[in-house]
Amino acid sequence: MTIEIWAKPRSSRTRITGERDGALAVAVAAPPVEGEANAELLAFFAKLLSLSKSAVEITSGEGGRKKRILARGIAAQKALSLLLPSLPRQKEL
Repeated sequence: MTIEIWAKPRSSRTRITGERDGALAVAVAAPPVEGEANAELLAFFAKLLSLSKSAVEITSGEGGRKKRILARGIAAQKALSLLLPSLPRQKEL
């Protein structure tokens, strides 16, 4: 399964914050120095999707905020069921 990500490094904690430009917006606690933010992002999604770290990789965007992550060994339906509880709740008007 491929996941489009918009990463925001140097946040207070790593979490999904919503949607931006058709991608999951993810706050990443690590700074964007020497691949630290990318490593944190991969570890976060591996844990969230109950996958090994080697099953998750960045396929494009390693040097930018917009990234594409490939998660191997998980069906799209299963991944969605694991990702949905992590999405921030919408405020009701």
